[in-house]
Parts: sequence; C-alpha cells; structure tokens
Amino acid sequence: MRAYLSAFRMRRKMELQYRGAVLGGVICQVFFGLILVAIYRAMYTGKPQEIPLSHITSYVWLQQAFFRMLLASDPELTDKIRTGSIAYDLCRPLDLYGFYYVRIMAQKMTGSLLRAVPMLVFAFLLPEGWGLMLPASAAGFAWSVAGLFLGLLCVCALENITMGFTMRTLDARGMQALLNLLMMILAGNILPLTLFPDSWQRVITLLPYAQLLDAPIRLYTGDTPPSSAPGILLIQGIWVLLLTGVGILFWRANQKRLEIQGG
Repeated sequence: MRAYLSAFRMRRKMELQYRGAVLGGVICQVFFGLILVAIYRAMYTGKPQEIPLSHITSYVWLQQAFFRMLLASDPELTDKIRTGSIAYDLCRPLDLYGFYYVRIMAQKMTGSLLRAVPMLVFAFLLPEGWGLMLPASAAGFAWSVAGLFLGLLCVCALENITMGFTMRTLDARGMQALLNLLMMILAGNILPLTLFPDSWQRVITLLPYAQLLDAPIRLYTGDTPPSSAPGILLIQGIWVLLLTGVGILFWRANQKRLEIQGG
C-alpha cells in the first residue's frame, strides 16, 4: 500500500508543476461555460423548459469545472507502451494495473481541483441566471461529494481499459478518440442529460458514463432527491467494481502476450 501511496503523491506533485496549463485551462473553461450558459438562456427565452434554468446553468458550470476529470490521460504510459519502456515497470514488485490506476487518479483529482476551485468561485459571483446555484440541500451536497468520488474511481477504471486497448494496438488515438466522444455525449458535457427525452434518460443514466459527473450534479441541484442517493451510489459502486474487474483481467491478459517494442 505504501508503494501505491508514494506513486499517488509523486504524480500529484508532478501535476502541481504545470501552473501555466492550469491558468490556461481555467480561462478556456470559463469562456466555454459562458458561451453555453448564453445559449441555454436564449433557448429558455424562446421555449421555457420544465427544469429550472438555474439547474441547467449549475449543471454547465459543474461540468466545465470538472472537465479535466473526464479527459485527462497519462501520456507517459502511452509513450512507454509505444517505445517498450514499460518493460521496466514490469520489474516493479507491485501490480502494474494498480500502479497506473493510482497515477491517473492523482492526475485527474489534482488537475480537477486546481481548475474547479477558481471556476466555481467565479460562477458563484455571477448574477442569477448566469452562475452556479447553492446546493439544493446539505444532504444533497454531501451525497454529491460522495458521488463525485465514485465517479472519479469509475473514470479511472475506464481510462485503464483504454490503456489496455493501447497495449494491443500500440496507438491510443483511435480508441481514445472514440471513447472520449462517447464520454463527452453520454456524460452530459455537450448537452445536459436532464434535457434528453425521458425515454432516453431511463437508459443513459444507467450507463457508466452518466456516473462520472451527471449523477453527482443531479444530487447537487436536487433533480435527484437525497432519498434516492443510496440507489445512485449503489449503481456507481457496481460500475466501479465491474470496470475495475474488466480492466484487471484485460491487463493481465495483455501482460501474458506483451511484445516489447523498441531497441
């Protein structure tokens, strides 16, 4: 366990070095957040929806604040697979899947928090109808934090499955582009899942992508009442176990037939 904690701390310290990238990411996400809010405000002016506008603007800001959690990947692992340097990691006296799982967790968690804190402060200061609403309830906020942590575990498991495909193909671009597109759509980043037809929501809210940010945000805004939170967290936990189990089996199968590339 100490080895995994050390790997987590080292990756976290590495992520803290890129302050310029953090500033650029905050500016970029604030810009896109304002554009999306303006679009939804115009849409609500033309045709008001059942869901309050404040819930939609809050959904947008929370999605933008934790955008880094969705798409961050470990380029070092990709390079190691491509060049054959992963052979050195195979000599480590620890599980390779767990080692890179905690690394990607540290990267996503640290990068998200560095960007989310200033963005959420900015969103709270915006006028009503533009910014971020307060949590619907204290219980909803507590459940949303727990849901966000489970969403982090889920997205790390998905990332390691992507890396498992990279071990087979040696090129992450194709599979990563496909999975990122699915994630952007089905996690609610392009269009809030609360605006999808009810018949669609019954299906997409059960998929693993909806557990990343959509489920915690619904708990925050009150669209999902606190009484339903245990069921939501149970679904998230099941997906974490399933995806982690698939990833471990995938990595072990790859290690048995791994061909080291490079000189």
